[in-house]
Formats: sequence, C-alpha cells, structure tokens
Amino acid sequence: MSDKVTEVEQHGIAPIPPAEQTSRPRDLFRLAFGGANTFATIILGTLPIAYGLSFWAALAATVVGVVLGALVLSPMALFGPITRTNNAVSSGAHFGVVGRCVGSFLSLLTAITFFAISVWVSGDAVAGAAQRLFGIDGGPALRAAAYGVIAIAVLVVCIYGYRFMLLVNRVAVTLGTLIMLVGIFAYGGSFDPSFTGSGNFALGTFWPTWILAVLTVMANPISFGAFLGDWSRYIPATHSRRSLLAAPFLAQLATLLPFGFGIATATLVADPADYVTGLTAISPLWYAIPLIVVALIGGLSTGTTALYGTGLDFSSIFPRLSRVRATLLIGTLSVLFIFVGNFVLDMVSSINAFATLIVLCTSPWMVIMMIGYVQRRGYYDPADLQVFNEGRTGGRYWFHRGVNWRAMAAWIPATALGLLCANTPMITGPLAGIAGGVDISLVVTLCTAAVAYPVLVKVFPEPREVFGPSSATPAEAVAAEA
Repeated sequence: MSDKVTEVEQHGIAPIPPAEQTSRPRDLFRLAFGGANTFATIILGTLPIAYGLSFWAALAATVVGVVLGALVLSPMALFGPITRTNNAVSSGAHFGVVGRCVGSFLSLLTAITFFAISVWVSGDAVAGAAQRLFGIDGGPALRAAAYGVIAIAVLVVCIYGYRFMLLVNRVAVTLGTLIMLVGIFAYGGSFDPSFTGSGNFALGTFWPTWILAVLTVMANPISFGAFLGDWSRYIPATHSRRSLLAAPFLAQLATLLPFGFGIATATLVADPADYVTGLTAISPLWYAIPLIVVALIGGLSTGTTALYGTGLDFSSIFPRLSRVRATLLIGTLSVLFIFVGNFVLDMVSSINAFATLIVLCTSPWMVIMMIGYVQRRGYYDPADLQVFNEGRTGGRYWFHRGVNWRAMAAWIPATALGLLCANTPMITGPLAGIAGGVDISLVVTLCTAAVAYPVLVKVFPEPREVFGPSSATPAEAVAAEA
C-alpha cells in the first residue's frame, strides 16, 4: 500500500499483509479521539442538560458513561492486529463466517447514526455562524446546502481511505482541541456551575433520567466497537496488548473535553433542545469563525470514521460492490436519513432512539467477542475468516451452515431483553417499570450475554479446530502462520 494520502486505498477486508502493518497504537488513539473530538460529541454532551439535569448531575452522568463505555470498548482493539481485518469479519470466529453479518448490521446502524449527526450539527453550525457573521438567513435552503457540502467532503475522504483519514484526524485532534479550549474565553464569563437544570426531567424523576443520560453518553464510546478493527488491522501484532487496550481507553477519556464543552455551553442557551442555533446566537462574533472550523473539521472526522468502516464491510457482503461503491451507497442512504430526520422528523428524538439501539445491540455483541477472545487465548486463523467473503464454504469457523448458533443464542436474547427493559423517551419496553422506572436495560443485556454464551459453550462445546494447534500460546501460532 502506498503511504501517499492522495492515492485511493486499494485494500478491502482481505488480511493486510504483515509488511504493510506500519501503524502504531498512537495512530489508533488519534483516530479514536479525532473521530469523537467533534460537534457530534458536543451534541451528545448537551443532551443530559436537555433531559432536565443540573450541571453537576449532567457532568457526573457523563463521566460515568464515558468510563464505562471506554472499559467495554477497549478490548475491541485486540482483534485487528491478529486477524489483520476489521472487527465485523473477525467476529466470524465467534458468530460464524455467515453469522458475522450481525456485526455488519451493527456497523451500518452506527455509521448511519453518527454520519447523520456529524453532517447535521456541522451543517447547522455553519448556517448559524453564517447568519451571525453576515446576517444571512438562508433558512432550510442554506442548511440543506451545508449538509450537502459536508456530506460530499466526508465521502471524498472515505474514498481515498485510511491514510487520508489519518491525516484528517491528526489535524482534527490538534485544531479541535485548541478551539474548544479557546471557548473558555468565549463563554467563561457567562458560565455558572451552579446551574440547577430545568427540573422537567425527561423521564419524570431524577434517577431514571440520570441513568438515561449515562446510557446516551455510553453510545459514543460503544459506537466505536465495530470500527476499531478498521484501524488496528494496520498495527503489527507485536505491540503489547496493554498499549492496544490503552489507546482507545485514553482516547475516550480525552472526549471529556468535547462532552464538557457541550454540557457547559448547553447551560447557557435558551433551549438546549435547539442547541446549535442557540450556541451561534450567544457566541461572540470573534468566535463565530472558529465555530465554523470546528464544525467542518469535526464533521469530516466523525463522518469518515463511521462511514469508512461500513463501506469497507459491505463490500465484502456484496462482492459486486467495491469498497468505493459500497461507501457511496451507504453514504447516500445516510444523507437521505439526514434530510428526512431534520426536515420531517424530530432529529434529537431520532438520535436518542438510535443511540439506545446502538448500546443495546452492540454491547452484548462486544461481550461475546471478548469472552471468545479469552476462550480462544487470542488464536485466530485469518485465512478461514475470509471464507464467506471469498464465496467459499467450510473452514474452522463454518460451524453450522456458517453460523455459530451458540453465539447467536446468546446475542439475540440479550438484545431482546435489553429492549424489553428499555425506558427512554422514544423506546419504552413492556418491562420498563420493572425497577421503578430506572432503566436497567444495559445491565440486563450485558449480564445476559456474559452468562448465556459461556454456559452454551460449556454445555455444547465448540469444535476443537477453532482453538487452533495444541499449543500453550495460540497467539504465537497465529504469528508463525502469518
């Protein structure tokens, strides 16, 4: 692979040649933090305030959500260096090479959601700042034009591929951080940490609403679970597991900056539910241009990290689609969602619903992957993971017609029970009141997956060949075979 950012990446989901695994864990940090150090994360940070919480309650919910989400996310960086492919394909070792389509569905759900958020908030920020600077009220036409320009820019970066994304995120991390820190001078004089909130809690009372805020925040780190392998596959397996675990964990802790920016500034706007318009209205004129810069670079960063992996993955499910064509298809669908969600539906409610689905569908999938990693002691066969993508059958991970029913029999009930217990403004399950209105859906879905999968594997052992050669260190066997 050429190191030139101006050349279109040729690699799909086939294993990256070991000689071309030239990235480092710090590159993974840049991509994970750059993809979240954006307006999309700022918007998620405003939601606890929009739910009616005070500043300190919102901050506490955010810290808890980020830390818990980062702990769940971090192990997902371990697969790419060994399998040399993305996490959806890697999940074929546990769900079966056909059953791994579950991971592809989850990446699609996440990509559409976060691509839509990034383009939506970036477009609104640009339109709002333009109105503040030049007195131009372009209305829906200006917003639509801004959405279109940002969406096209994201698609261009995704088409060029990994190296171009890495460059964009290097810029995004530095510039976005500096501009948000400058925001202290722009808004610091008006900020009051004793802000008590509206008192109109989204779910009626404090604790159910606070838990809702935690789950909303957790959607941000967990959303990266399906995508970490897109980038970690370029990292050699010789790097320590500690460094691979630390990179995404620290990247998520660093997102407390954009989250904090969102929480603090949401206390200043008249209507937190219409945050972008309110923020541009209260911003000093000298800060309007930096806001546009954050919006544009942030939109590129979040949009590319979400869209790149899904285009990559769907090119393997539909062999007639190249990575570029699959990226264009998913991008077009996402743009349609943006326009429908913004001009027809309630965008904030739509984001809340999708965030809930991401957490409750993706977290049990991640738990099963982690348990499987421990059970296999890190052994994976990169060639046999490609069976479905290459139109073949058989191999270590074929199980029953390409599906490992043990993993599916753990993931489906875990997701279903989580949705049944969900208690959010948009998704309320029939068991939502089982804990007095407190949303225990995440606890239920995680515990169900964590218990069901090991029990099923114990009662119905998986084929011996999935554990690789008889060796005390299967991971070393994989390295030798590569």
